[in-house]
Amino acid sequence: MSDVSLSNATRTNLLSLQRTSNLIGRTQERLASGLKVNSAIDDALAFFKARNLNARASDLASIKDAISGGVSVIRAAIQGLETIEATLKQLKALAAAAVASPESGTRAKLASQFNELRSQVDNIAEDSGFDGINLLKNTSEAFAASSDQLTVKFNERTTVSAVNQLVVSGLNTTDFQSILARSAIATGTVGATTVWGQTGTAAVTAINSAIRSIDSALVSVRQAAQTFGTNSSLLEIRRQFTENLINTLRGGAASLVNADLNEESANLLSLQTRQQLGTISLSIAQQSEQSVLRLF
Repeated sequence: MSDVSLSNATRTNLLSLQRTSNLIGRTQERLASGLKVNSAIDDALAFFKARNLNARASDLASIKDAISGGVSVIRAAIQGLETIEATLKQLKALAAAAVASPESGTRAKLASQFNELRSQVDNIAEDSGFDGINLLKNTSEAFAASSDQLTVKFNERTTVSAVNQLVVSGLNTTDFQSILARSAIATGTVGATTVWGQTGTAAVTAINSAIRSIDSALVSVRQAAQTFGTNSSLLEIRRQFTENLINTLRGGAASLVNADLNEESANLLSLQTRQQLGTISLSIAQQSEQSVLRLF
């Protein structure tokens, strides 16, 4: 089969129509995807730069979630300490009432209430965790060497240093003993007689000793809550910074590859008009050739 010969005018109009159709296809793809750079073929530099920016933003998003979790862990510990503080104040009130009550029977009842309320300090500490991390928990009755430890990273770097992470240690044995003051706050027994139930100065001395221990425990609780509060504020600052940085990275990536939909819509209308004009030009070129054929 012999090749079809086209006139110069027809060939020019066909090529123009092909280019216009390709441009229309590209514009429609941009409008459908919202991207002016859909692959490395469109713009390799912008494509890979945007991909790197989005990859870092994705890594930081995971870090932001971990920071938010760390804030929740510390807040749970602070709430536990606040509840423990309120409990200690109630214990102090019971002890003060015992001092003011000369009857041994009344003191014995107050001692029983005191012991029952004191046991709640342990329960509060055990329940002050979040997502499996408890900065107040003592893991055994004899006190563990330390509670859980919270480590929060601030960025995606693999190098560990004090500037790219925060380590929050839970209360250790000394902290727990200072807060709970088991040996000092406990009512204790002398033989078969409850210390608080004794007559004379022995009971008052024991109760006043418990009050002093409670005062010391309150100081320890407030210091621990202040430390945790400072750590929580630091994590919240880092969380907000990380969130803003993520938005900046994603915005930068979008500016490299996102299409201007208004501009692309205008381009599509212009290209469709050009396509119609090209079709008319091709028809005119073919009509001139047909007029030549009529001569034969």
